[in-house]
Amino acid sequence: MTLPYAEPYKIKMTEAIRTSTREERETWIREARYNLFKLRSDQVTIDLLTDSGTGSMSDRQWAAMMTGDESYAGASSYFRLKETVGDLFGMPWFLPTHQGRAAENVIFSALLKEGDIVPGNSHFDTTKGHIEFRRCHAVDC
Repeated sequence: MTLPYAEPYKIKMTEAIRTSTREERETWIREARYNLFKLRSDQVTIDLLTDSGTGSMSDRQWAAMMTGDESYAGASSYFRLKETVGDLFGMPWFLPTHQGRAAENVIFSALLKEGDIVPGNSHFDTTKGHIEFRRCHAVDC
């Protein structure tokens, strides 16, 4: 069997975390009334609530962060992104957003109308919220 190429890498950053006991975790989740959003980050060892920002960054990502143009308007990084999106998708327009949840909020506001049914494979909680806010129906298939 031929495996796909996997780029070798080294981890560039680690952060020490405290591992709680089972008893502590059971107490904390009961006190939070089983609402994961009510837990403090220091009460969570492995965060399975989100897939946003849970991996380490490559040296190229860190370098881009350090050399990025942080100008409020006219940033060179914006124009590089615009050019890349155009090259990849052939689209002359795009709306950059800070993450997927913000992007889905924008697109749902443009595409959905009251009463629409939006099927999905177990909608994420905020996705369902964005759909229902528009008086539409999120259906988990």
